[in-house]
Amino acid sequence: MTILATCSAAAADRYAGPPMATRAEVIARHGVAATSHPLATQIAIDVLKSGGNAIDAAIAANAALGLMEPTGCGVGGDLFAIVWHAESGKLYGLNASGAAPLGLTLEHLRSQNLKQVPDFGPLPITVPGCVDGWAELHRRFGKKPLAELLKPTIAYAREGFPVSELIAHYWKVGGDKLREYPGFAETFLPDGRAPGKGDLFRNPALADTLQQIATGGRDAFYRGPIAERIDAFCAANGCFLRKADLAAHESEWVEPASVNYRGYEVWQLPPNTQGFATLQMLQILSGIDVKSLGFNSSAHLHCMIEAKKLVYEDRARFYADPRRNAVSRETLLSAEYAAERRKLIDPMKAATSFPAGQIRVAPVPGANVTSQPGAAPPADALRKADLRLREGDTIYLTVADEQRNIVSLIQSNYRGFGSGLCPTGLGFCLQDRGALFSLDADHANAFGPGKRPFHTIIPGFVTRDGKPWLSFGVMGGDMQPQGHVQVLCNLIDFGMNVQEAGDAPRWYHTGSSEPTGESMSDGGTVSLESGVAPSVREELARRGHKIVAKPGIFGGYQAILYDSTRDVYIAASESRKDGQASGY
Repeated sequence: MTILATCSAAAADRYAGPPMATRAEVIARHGVAATSHPLATQIAIDVLKSGGNAIDAAIAANAALGLMEPTGCGVGGDLFAIVWHAESGKLYGLNASGAAPLGLTLEHLRSQNLKQVPDFGPLPITVPGCVDGWAELHRRFGKKPLAELLKPTIAYAREGFPVSELIAHYWKVGGDKLREYPGFAETFLPDGRAPGKGDLFRNPALADTLQQIATGGRDAFYRGPIAERIDAFCAANGCFLRKADLAAHESEWVEPASVNYRGYEVWQLPPNTQGFATLQMLQILSGIDVKSLGFNSSAHLHCMIEAKKLVYEDRARFYADPRRNAVSRETLLSAEYAAERRKLIDPMKAATSFPAGQIRVAPVPGANVTSQPGAAPPADALRKADLRLREGDTIYLTVADEQRNIVSLIQSNYRGFGSGLCPTGLGFCLQDRGALFSLDADHANAFGPGKRPFHTIIPGFVTRDGKPWLSFGVMGGDMQPQGHVQVLCNLIDFGMNVQEAGDAPRWYHTGSSEPTGESMSDGGTVSLESGVAPSVREELARRGHKIVAKPGIFGGYQAILYDSTRDVYIAASESRKDGQASGY
């Protein structure tokens, strides 16, 4: 199947509305939801209609996606969220990512003669943060009982649901790779094969797991019977994750950071996520008249790609668990630093390499980690992320309610299903996020027991004049900051509506041509969706960009825009995924 988003004849010939929108926006007054699966969207709307708030609906939808889109998320993975709380008029950030096992060391990994942490198997497994993320969101903002929010997914898990088209594709890809790992085939390959489009899939083991969480709360997962089963499974299968690691896990409420882009405050979560890459790119672009370049012209794409290259050199060196290494967000996100970096862009020539920014990174006292990341080469692990996150690896959802609470939530196993190891009788796969650690002891993102790895998944949010304006996300590994910036420029610079901004043809730059982790010595490669004109491709090539075809790598998008003047929501879900936006 082809997973390219194109401007179809039907879209181009729309009687009303923009030619690049695959469908009309969803406009509603009381509440809206946009997720990557229609059934999950309907669950969210049902929760809103029955008196739940946006936080309740987001938890319920995420639980459903863990069942219906296990190729991208599940209770074995991590979660990040940004919440606009209407009553307080504030944004809240939640980092619900898990750490590396305490019993696994960098020395042990290096003794295995590894060049990088493996993609799959026991070594990349980190503590699953999702369930505690639900618990924290619910504790602080939830309204309905957690058991009620998990009830629809428990029913679907027992009765079965029909698998949708794109998820069926990723399921087969993941199943072919992971079928030999302990517990995987028993959990996800009924009758020895991946379910196809329209096939009913049941997961009674996951239903039992969710029922235990509904009854016993997060402690059932991190301290109770689920933790005990994870511990026993890991001990029997060479994994280092133990019940003590689960019991020690805590989500962290963090302060979102922002930059002002042409009057809009764009918000992201701080490292260990890569959200700051979005903000850094926007700071560089704020000094360029993007609108005057013309949408998807060669000049427009060139300056965007070069800004991305600059920022990702910083990303490769400085983004890591801030509990171990502290990088100055004031410097990274400052207009002055962006102006320095912007000077390095040649408007007519693609760079083959950029120097790292001169930013001091200080070890946190007592963290037992020392590093000088400014002097280190780009991390192998971060370079790997440029190419291998292409298997439906993440879900993003956003929900807004009648009280004007809005949630931007992203959740992932990493690498599709995750590690491939599925604890016996629990119905889910353990994540492999530890594959993004570096094995360079001097790097900020070096592996460490109890340390969170660098994370690719990022929820986005935008405010204007102190009011919520946009809750959005673009799924897909290191495409995410690139996609965030493209969507925002489409909305702010080019005046597109929220549906068109996601459907518009995208570009994607990656820093190396091999997943082994070489530095950007040759300028990397650029992939363009089919809606980009051939003349633009030719001009980019003349400027030195290496254009390659890589279908299916451009991410997936959901968004809710709040029109405060009319007091209505406008929602979108793009055509690259199986998703749906709905409201009432």
